[in-house]
Amino acid sequence: MENALEAATCHAEEASCRKSHHPEKVKKDLSNRLNRVEGQIRGIKGMIEKDVYCDDVITQLSATQSALNSVAKILLEGHLKGCVVDRLAEGDEAVLDELIVTIQKLMKK
Repeated sequence: MENALEAATCHAEEASCRKSHHPEKVKKDLSNRLNRVEGQIRGIKGMIEKDVYCDDVITQLSATQSALNSVAKILLEGHLKGCVVDRLAEGDEAVLDELIVTIQKLMKK
């Protein structure tokens, strides 16, 4: 019983202690995508160090942002189909307010 209370307290007070439960295939895909983004960022840094034409750097920045947006879309879909649905089923409607804030953060970009 103490574990349930502890989990409920953790869930209510600290968003950082919640965990997602992505299938291994999805985690591997996300990791691969982020590795590519990391490589793109290193490439952009190198372009700047080599004084590459600004328009070319901006093009690479745009491609990198697009790749990050793809990661965000995958995560958002999993969040909606998993975390949000589960929490709503538990009667936790606060997840909707959290979701609105999350979508607003994504739309700022």
